Amino acid sequence: MEHRIMQLVLATQNKDKIREIKNLLADLPVEIKTCDDFDNFPDIEETGETLEDNAVLKAKGIAAHTGLPALADDSGLEVEYLDGRPGVYSSRFAGPGCTYDDNNRKLLEELKNVSEDQRGARFRTVIAVAWNEKDIELAEGVADGIITKEKSGRDGFGYDPVFYFPPAGKTFAEMTLEEKNKVSHRGKALLKARELLKKRLVID
Repeated sequence: MEHRIMQLVLATQNKDKIREIKNLLADLPVEIKTCDDFDNFPDIEETGETLEDNAVLKAKGIAAHTGLPALADDSGLEVEYLDGRPGVYSSRFAGPGCTYDDNNRKLLEELKNVSEDQRGARFRTVIAVAWNEKDIELAEGVADGIITKEKSGRDGFGYDPVFYFPPAGKTFAEMTLEEKNKVSHRGKALLKARELLKKRLVID
């Protein structure tokens, strides 16, 4: 079987996400395009009520703008004690224009006096690959963990410094990119998305 080079646009302007996604797709015959490769790359507003909604919105919007297949993800942190919050609002938990640190501070404050057995949480990622406006495929990944009582680790981004992953005995921010990609929600979703891409790459 032969493989053809596919062009794929990442429907995000988040440099941290781009780095993780590129790392996991590096060995595929895929030419990754990002926002830096296009003029007037749109910032698609996340108006969906679910992670699935937002992933599809972004993938479809970027595919329409570029005329190329687009991959988008939406991720959320669902905290048991907070009844699944912040969920779809994870990136703006502390309000418009907030930073990663702002979100982490707000989360730790809301869990200030909560015992460890009530600090369970899960990261969930939904990836949408839009081949065109009507041909869209989804992949999902989940990682279960515990919210720490203080930040730990210098790597990663978002809520990684407060998300402790028991099987590894460390937070996501204490892992290397390679370690994290093997067990994270986005890593698991991307492994499934890789299979979707590979099916389109194969020519008999």
